Amino acid sequence: MPLRHLTSQDQRLFRQFGRGPAVAVPDPLLHHAVARHAAAAPHAVAAEHQGAYLTYGELDRYADTLAARLVREGVRPGDHVGLFVRRSIPMLVGLLGILKAGAAYVPQDIGLAPPAQLTHVIRTARTRVVLTVAEHAHRVPLPDGHLLLTLDEPQPYAPAPRPRVTGNDGCYVLFTSGTTGRPNGVKVTHRNVANILLTEPGGLGIRPGDRVAQLLNIAFDMAAWEILGCLAHGGTLVIRGKDIAAAARTADVLIATPTVLSGLDPAACPRVRTVAVAGEPCPRPLADRWARQAAFHNCCGPTETTIVNTMGRHDPAVPLLTIGRPTPNNTVYVLDADRRPLPIGEAGEMWAGGDCVSAGYLGDDALNAERYAPDPFLGGGRRMFRTRDLGRWTPDGELEHLGRTDDQVKVRGFRVELDSVSSVLETAAGCTRAVTLKRDARTLVSFVCPADVDPDTARRAVADALPYYCVPEQVLPVAFLPETDRGKVDKQALLGMLDERVAVAR
Repeated sequence: MPLRHLTSQDQRLFRQFGRGPAVAVPDPLLHHAVARHAAAAPHAVAAEHQGAYLTYGELDRYADTLAARLVREGVRPGDHVGLFVRRSIPMLVGLLGILKAGAAYVPQDIGLAPPAQLTHVIRTARTRVVLTVAEHAHRVPLPDGHLLLTLDEPQPYAPAPRPRVTGNDGCYVLFTSGTTGRPNGVKVTHRNVANILLTEPGGLGIRPGDRVAQLLNIAFDMAAWEILGCLAHGGTLVIRGKDIAAAARTADVLIATPTVLSGLDPAACPRVRTVAVAGEPCPRPLADRWARQAAFHNCCGPTETTIVNTMGRHDPAVPLLTIGRPTPNNTVYVLDADRRPLPIGEAGEMWAGGDCVSAGYLGDDALNAERYAPDPFLGGGRRMFRTRDLGRWTPDGELEHLGRTDDQVKVRGFRVELDSVSSVLETAAGCTRAVTLKRDARTLVSFVCPADVDPDTARRAVADALPYYCVPEQVLPVAFLPETDRGKVDKQALLGMLDERVAVAR
């Protein structure tokens, strides 16, 4: 028995804390939910983008036409279709049409992804068909024998048989950012996605008529939360142009990384009533500021566990910002290096189980074996996923996020969690964001925002709270933190900025 080494109290709490509520999912197929809204309110606005809009009836009809074309071209359930687009209304038609054809969509931002990455995606995901728009068709490195369809050119409708799609079929294939190597394709099923988006709190209370901002890169899994989370509940998707703030200003619901959210002013977003952040650690000052205005959900979960698998509504009055509890039909286990459950309150690595666990990496059996394992706690052939996030249970059953195993570094022979240093810096007067990086075997360096933070005060805060080897040698105030194309802090760019400062100093 995997819990025998724990006390009876810890065994009970392991089961109680680690298992999300058992909830029925109304339909394992998100595009069915969208079609129901189209039938019930065909004239309701599904999306807006730079002055243009699309109704639910139009979206459903255009997607049906595209799906029929894809089926005639031989697309079947189990296939992957490339969706190489920028944020736009045709993006939605392409996404929904692929799902209606029974295939999984493989999204890439055609304006940002370099040709070598697109080639890797096409090869790894075996996307025999790629959708784009005419403006960007020349950017697609299409191999011989592949088909390129442009979404903004009229498609004549001709009926085609409707494929039988199940919850176990693929919904999308997301390629991880590849910041530590070659991007890996993760296959996520319809059942995975419906489980988070069609239950609460993952549904974020979105109702017909609500306006949901679409801020993020389509190649990032949180964009699926924005897009499918909105359309499956009958909301209006406000697709941003270059001005993020303009889209957020008229929205009721924001889903973002902390980096993207930190660029928005709550006072300028008076309609916003619900906010969800994930993708990187959330600074406490940012959470407090938004939680005073809206229902603020701090969330966690890698792509492999389907967008997020823990969520917690933050109250500015509580002493600790947590990542909440497991979402419905999901489990979280805090385990030691031998995959044994730890007593409540002890720090370990978080493993995720339940309906969030994705179908795995494409064409990488070794990585699948390393990151996915049989779930001994649920049994029944279920699998669990190694998140590489560190955490511990609080006494009242919430998860405290303690950084990542790959964010632990050795400095002067001591193990340091970089996120812990940054969290302390964010308690310093005036500091809203902080990032700490390892410079070399003996040196940490931190970047803090805004530019008027006093570096000595910030550094002293770390010295007062953490051991000497955690104290950064330099604290550099900056006006803003550079972003990756997925809206996270660009750590390589920060190290480049540091090298430039050193070169100038010399």
